[in-house]
Amino acid sequence: MTRGAGKAAWGTLAVFATAALAVIQFFKPAESAPIEPFAAVARLSAAPSLNAFGASREVRLRFSLPGDQLEFPLEVGGDPATLSYEWVRGRDSTSDELARPIAGSTFVAPSKPGFYHLAIVRGTERQIIAEPTLAVMVPFTQKVGTSLNGYRIGTYLAERLGRHTDHPAGFLEVAANDVNLKVSTHLRLGDFITHDAQSAVWPKYVALNPRLLDKLELVLAKIGAGAHFSQADEAPQAVAFDVHSGFRTPSHNGGVWRAARDSRHQYGDAADVAIDADGDGRVTLKDEILVARAVEQVEAEHPDLVGGLGLYTSRHYRTPYVHIDARGKRSRWTG
Repeated sequence: MTRGAGKAAWGTLAVFATAALAVIQFFKPAESAPIEPFAAVARLSAAPSLNAFGASREVRLRFSLPGDQLEFPLEVGGDPATLSYEWVRGRDSTSDELARPIAGSTFVAPSKPGFYHLAIVRGTERQIIAEPTLAVMVPFTQKVGTSLNGYRIGTYLAERLGRHTDHPAGFLEVAANDVNLKVSTHLRLGDFITHDAQSAVWPKYVALNPRLLDKLELVLAKIGAGAHFSQADEAPQAVAFDVHSGFRTPSHNGGVWRAARDSRHQYGDAADVAIDADGDGRVTLKDEILVARAVEQVEAEHPDLVGGLGLYTSRHYRTPYVHIDARGKRSRWTG
């Protein structure tokens, strides 16, 4: 059970009936490669496979710890044996690590935390894959006491109990110019930063689970599809929403009114969201019912994304909102 304070600004996005399916058209190798001599010097072509973007096809980040092996589904033209790869920094497209040969869909993450793009290399050619972005996290083990690099995080329940697994694997390191990075089609990294008293402290650190991003995008798509089909003119419908609360550090969560001691917000797989599901410019109980219906549909279609759903509509809250998480087991409540 969680609580979060609202923010002033609203985000508006267009979610169409086909939002969960209609994405960028990716390159696909020809069914049969030409055998002429000039085929070997054809232009380098590579692109991510559709499943690189989650079930929603909208997730724009893949996550890893430094130096770990990760899957990055990729489609390439020509002989993969002639290709290598390197990771380039998202800010300036530079690389400080040697290129490695491509071996299937498994890649080795960079040794330093940060945001990277995959670059495919053949000879002097280099093609940078713009999305998804690889987010290399700062390992949880680098947290010293209650802080990480001067940013106050606090103590997880697992730490107090002497357990070593019930906490995030790591944190995204967020600089001031990273807040607008899109983590999915309709969500940005700044949506998940803790709203605490550390506004002047940079970098900040955020725990974020890609399963939450996938689930939120699927829910928005369901709501948008329902709005579309309810209109006789079939005009595209916009869904206004606002993320009230994403990641909460344990330190901040302890001061949130009526927040659960072990709130899922601390693990990066929960968000409190106000959604104008019926498009009337207000958020009411009717909207909560529409969102709850969408969550049920998404969980029925994607059991791996099952989790919690809390409806907050009482007079204690200025704006009604819903809590959505991907904790791995079903939970329902009202507040």
